[in-house]
Amino acid sequence: MKRTLGVCYYPEHWPEAQWAEDAVRMAALGLTWVRIGEFAWKRMEPSEGNYRWDWLDRAIEVLGAAGLRVVLGTPTATPPAWVVAKHPDMFAVDENGHTRGYGSRRHYCFSHQGYIGECRKIVTAMAKRYGGNPHVAAWQTDNEYGCHDTTISYSEAARVAFRDWLRGQFPGAGNDGDIDALNAAWGNVFWSMDYDDFDQIGLPNLTVTEPNPAHVHAFRRFTSDQVVAFNRVQTDIIRAHSDAPIAHNYMGRITDFDHFAVGADLDVASWDSYPLGFLEDRVGASSERQRAYAQQGDPDFQAFHHDLYRAVGAARGAHPKGGGRWWVMEQQPGPVNWAPYNPAPLPGMVRLWTWEAFAHGAEAVCYFRWRQAPFAQEQMHAGLLRPDSVVAEAYGEAETVMAELANAPEVTVAQAPVALIFDYDADTAWTVQPHGAGLSYFGLVFDWYRALRKLGLSVDIVPGTARDFAGYALVLAPGLMQMADDLKAALAAAPGQVIVGPRSGARDDNFNIPTTPMPPDWPGSDLVVERVQSMRPDMRIALSGAGTVHSYLEQIAGRGAVVLETEDGAPVAVTCGPNATYMAGWGDDAAHMRLIQTVAPQLDVEEMPEGVRRRQTGAETFWFNYGRSEARIAGQTIPAAGVLRQAT
Repeated sequence: MKRTLGVCYYPEHWPEAQWAEDAVRMAALGLTWVRIGEFAWKRMEPSEGNYRWDWLDRAIEVLGAAGLRVVLGTPTATPPAWVVAKHPDMFAVDENGHTRGYGSRRHYCFSHQGYIGECRKIVTAMAKRYGGNPHVAAWQTDNEYGCHDTTISYSEAARVAFRDWLRGQFPGAGNDGDIDALNAAWGNVFWSMDYDDFDQIGLPNLTVTEPNPAHVHAFRRFTSDQVVAFNRVQTDIIRAHSDAPIAHNYMGRITDFDHFAVGADLDVASWDSYPLGFLEDRVGASSERQRAYAQQGDPDFQAFHHDLYRAVGAARGAHPKGGGRWWVMEQQPGPVNWAPYNPAPLPGMVRLWTWEAFAHGAEAVCYFRWRQAPFAQEQMHAGLLRPDSVVAEAYGEAETVMAELANAPEVTVAQAPVALIFDYDADTAWTVQPHGAGLSYFGLVFDWYRALRKLGLSVDIVPGTARDFAGYALVLAPGLMQMADDLKAALAAAPGQVIVGPRSGARDDNFNIPTTPMPPDWPGSDLVVERVQSMRPDMRIALSGAGTVHSYLEQIAGRGAVVLETEDGAPVAVTCGPNATYMAGWGDDAAHMRLIQTVAPQLDVEEMPEGVRRRQTGAETFWFNYGRSEARIAGQTIPAAGVLRQAT
């Protein structure tokens, strides 16, 4: 599929007389896509049932007449004041019991049935009116599920829905559910917490000390299912009236709902890429690393999400191994307004970020936004144009990319040599019980991803439901606290090498420690985790040879061959089968890179210079230099903040 560029645009923000000029300039730049509508509910329906489509009809026609293709967003992330007045209890409630109010965006609870009814009405009206419009070539549901910590709600609506959800998880006679089964599964005999009825079960917040982890885990699973159901309401309506593909724009490091489950109802996965904002806000890099990459972004964070959402784009099952359809719906073009610090990108970085997305299989990269807003919350957020419509720095870089695309091959998806499992339910389990300050499943998986990338390897991220690992020289499955028997069997039978652990199979589906046998219960292995510890950040343990373990370490026993050990001779990585190695600690980059090269020497590794990364596709090899100075690789020079492309 051809690589394309787009932009996010808000016609309701600008005088109508300006629309045609904007559309002509977008087309002259070479843009294909224009996303509109996702925040315009009040303009579409200023009062209940009073639909005003005339302005949107004209905006779509102006854009379409210029040859642009419209991505039409449903406006359910910004319910207007009249919806709130009608449903005053529709707000989410935070963990401390505080109601989150009106005045910005995402002010709703996923469990509120009254609000879901309002969403059905506005989405149905939009789909009926624009489902057959030739200029509406794609749809976006809502906007950034989970942004601003809005997934989890402790509202009364959530309490009622959670109890009903639990009845479905523990079915009994009739519709009452089996409360005894729940008590047994959760271990409620502890602290005398047995329930007599599902209506006694509250939400796991405002407790004197920590709630039962099984309770928290179940509530977070329920919350994820609520997001999936909310999104499905919209996709079902749109599909009844339109054949255009449907997307949602996910965010970076938002893990409190299952993106693969949401993706099963979408045609295209997309995400909003803000490399500089995320460096300060979500990457978790050291202050030294933040300074080094303050104007470039982390060399691996964007790529990780590109690979993740390529996998989410395959969730409907219509695409081959290696990934499915995905876009960047919002690409940072300059300083943003919302991070702790908001520097400008180095010259060349917008071009680099765009090409990196294409190298990972993106069909489209859309810049946020066309023109910087002179008012409201995002007035300090740069666009392709300044507020006075003069071109900003990123405009020229978009022009450069557009010219380069003229001679670039089409998007190709090729299976990578390495598969890395990422499972949202595992992230939930680690969030419920991290066992150490600052520890997270995302952090563990991301550390492994960075080690792979430092070795110059391309990676396919695959979901925890994957069972076919043919064609992969190496499969990594770190930190899967709940590990189904059929997944263990599939990994044990994989033709390539497998690395699992730590905490693999450490809990059952109801958050109990398995005891018959003890974890990790790997097929054909006698390996047992005897004891676990989390460690202070300043208590790293050196490995014999090179590398350290930090944060988390298990004491293991079994007959497997030792692959890595501490300087004191304690095993850290051991074989647990003909093709499998168990890593019992959280390693640094040196430890992870060493283990990868030891167990899978057949991989085509090339250790990258600092800040340089390689990505191989079906037709091209790319090198990206995130550094502030030029780098040498493959006998060639990559400029600072530059890209090197070669045909494969």
